[in-house]
Amino acid sequence: MSNIAFLQELLNSVAERGRTLLPRSIFREDDPGQGLQALVSALMSGRGEASGVVLARQLLRHYRQVDDELRAVFFKYVAEKLKPDPEAVQSAARAYLANPNDRRLAALRKAVESPCQEFFRRLNMAPGATAEIVDMREDLTRYIRKDPSLAAIDDDIKHLLDSWFNRGFLVLRRIDWQTPAVILEKIIAYEAVHEISGWDDLRRRLEPADRRCFAFFHPSMIDEPLIFVEVALVDGISNSVQAVLQSEAPAPDRRLEPTTAVFYSISNCQKGLRGISFGNFLIKQVVEELSKECPTLKTFVTLSPVPGFAAWLAETAGQEAGDVITAEDRKILEQVGQIGWHTDPKVADAAKAPLLALAAHYFLNERTSRGTPIDPVARFHLG
Repeated sequence: MSNIAFLQELLNSVAERGRTLLPRSIFREDDPGQGLQALVSALMSGRGEASGVVLARQLLRHYRQVDDELRAVFFKYVAEKLKPDPEAVQSAARAYLANPNDRRLAALRKAVESPCQEFFRRLNMAPGATAEIVDMREDLTRYIRKDPSLAAIDDDIKHLLDSWFNRGFLVLRRIDWQTPAVILEKIIAYEAVHEISGWDDLRRRLEPADRRCFAFFHPSMIDEPLIFVEVALVDGISNSVQAVLQSEAPAPDRRLEPTTAVFYSISNCQKGLRGISFGNFLIKQVVEELSKECPTLKTFVTLSPVPGFAAWLAETAGQEAGDVITAEDRKILEQVGQIGWHTDPKVADAAKAPLLALAAHYFLNERTSRGTPIDPVARFHLG
């Protein structure tokens, strides 16, 4: 048993014994919705660390047991009860403006911090709570669509997760065919770019000598990958992901001296960690690892899909006015709309130049209202 697993077992034992020391009225097994609210109040009352572990564990247990409707009610209760006191904020702000100094700045900082953050810090005392809070945030993102007032809670949780999942806590692990099945199953399930059709397909991506897969893990979620990247070690830059996925494995006795590492798939695994950046850190560390392992590597490239390009192109081509697409290119692109156009060498060759030019325009010029690239993959690469 690992040290972390032992510690979690110990905390679970303490929490289970400590549960008998608290008033039964707190737990409200007969009314889980009211029970959740009572546990929030009890947890925030500051009874002590030992009882805090018990309360946090019980609250998480209640949360798992209730349905979607009661979970949304729980978040609404937290949003209304655990927010900064406007009068305290105004008072601290006035005091700081009247006489700016470190002490008054600290008082202002304390006044503006949402009690919701302290609530989730205390909730995180329970064994295994970090993973459950990540799952709770995934639930919360669904409820925000119906009730935007809950967005403030999301901001508070994200602020905490940014700290809990900072680079210093992440562990890089290579995923190979000897990795425990519980993790390999999750790699299959979480693959978001090029679907893994089963165990044989996964084996083709992990076992050959010219394939690598790396993932970030967190000590509090030891069997849950946070993000993983798949890499092909090849000679020269591939111009097609199909060529990478369908290539034959090298002979076992062949000496590999690849010149290029192709990052052909990167997948975020935890929806509750959306908005927390791991990708750049992962790629940089994998580049460092591969450079040590394979000194012949000189080039590192990505082969990424462009999920929004086809829809944008169809919309743009359907507009009669506009100078993005020339009249000549428009005639060529009419053929691209036909089924199987890419199997006709003449059409594919004629469409290549205008499609590349339009893709470059799409990457560099098409922006959201916030000024970021409109395509999600382009946002990852270009910022």
